[in-house]
Amino acid sequence: MAFKPVYVVDGLRTPFLKARSGPGPFSAGDLAVQAGRALLLHQPFAPADLDEVIVGCAAPSPDEVNIGRVIALRLGCGNKVPGWTVMRNCASGMQALDSGIANIQSGRSELVLAGGTDALSRAPVLFSDDMVRWLAGWYAARGAGAKLAALRRFRLRNLAPVIGLLKGLTDPVVGLSMGQTAENLATRFGIDRAAMDAYAAESHRRALAARATGPMGEIAPLIDTQGRLYPEDDGVRADSTPEKLATLKPVFDKPWGNITAGNSSQVTDGAAMLALASEEAVRKWNLRPLGRIVDSQWAGLDPAQMGLGPVHAATPILQRHGLGLNDLDLWEINEAFAAQVLGCLAAWRDEAYCREHLGTAAWGDLDPARLNVDGGAIAIGHPVGASGARIVLHLLDALKRRGARRGMAAICIGGGQGGAMLVETLDEDRP
Repeated sequence: MAFKPVYVVDGLRTPFLKARSGPGPFSAGDLAVQAGRALLLHQPFAPADLDEVIVGCAAPSPDEVNIGRVIALRLGCGNKVPGWTVMRNCASGMQALDSGIANIQSGRSELVLAGGTDALSRAPVLFSDDMVRWLAGWYAARGAGAKLAALRRFRLRNLAPVIGLLKGLTDPVVGLSMGQTAENLATRFGIDRAAMDAYAAESHRRALAARATGPMGEIAPLIDTQGRLYPEDDGVRADSTPEKLATLKPVFDKPWGNITAGNSSQVTDGAAMLALASEEAVRKWNLRPLGRIVDSQWAGLDPAQMGLGPVHAATPILQRHGLGLNDLDLWEINEAFAAQVLGCLAAWRDEAYCREHLGTAAWGDLDPARLNVDGGAIAIGHPVGASGARIVLHLLDALKRRGARRGMAAICIGGGQGGAMLVETLDEDRP
């Protein structure tokens, strides 16, 4: 079946807030509700007119397990509008969009609110298995003697916490952290530390340059329960220069690695929500969409090389549409790590890699002036559930601001996958 384009009516995201010394001021649900509420207030339709709400979230809290339904109800969609949650690691927000697209294409929905959210600063701190087993024995003990025997079995090491975020960022199949998979790409393609740090510094420079042109229309400021305002992404740094980044120590492959906190994406809280519509819904509500999603693709690859997911997902789209890398006006490749983005660029120009893994000749060099033109996750942050939706929203916004037409949003996914979406803006005189 041919891909039937689906319209992006509008979208908003929250500022992305860097995780610091403790839980951030907003839960994942709070973030998505504030972005979704601001988005829906701009629309001619009411929340109850939506056919469904789909939210990607990699780490929902225990009291928001089906966070999509929680968000739908908090937004005032009413009991009859179903809400559900998807999880595809770093591409959860993109998966939410693709799930909405599929339901619109099948005729099951016409108007969908979709996006992603995560509050990674609130990722849980867990008990170890040893502690859980001891607690089970303690609660099962009956009488003073049994309790005393259980106390004798207790060891202080049982109290060592398990950091949920670190556990979640480690691949259970290959036993590597996401940072170690980026080190693999650096080794494979000969990407040195200087190149990584230069790329990271440029991400911050571009983000600051975009901010200097005026407020980003895609951002809906946040307000916490104390009335404090959070107007913009707070992890962008003017002092992230190659020289300063070069002083940071490796994090994932000590002491010889090259991946540092400075050339990696930031651990972040944030949400991005988009309204999707069929052509019929566009006419019914007289909508003026931002653009449309004209193709999407998912791909799998070796989990130890997961950062190359954008190459494997975007290339089939290029082939279907007869496009080269630089036939597109803009690209958004999520910046999980500088080495990962540079690895993708290296893979496309590597004849042997393309022949073996893509079945094509090398694709050549992607013009860096077309890539992540307003900075990326290294500067802005990477709330895992939201990033896939953010890059689609920002790509459309960046295209429209530049009077450009077509672009590709692509993302790598922990576990060895990639996702990509081809989007295009619309002429002013037609929906």
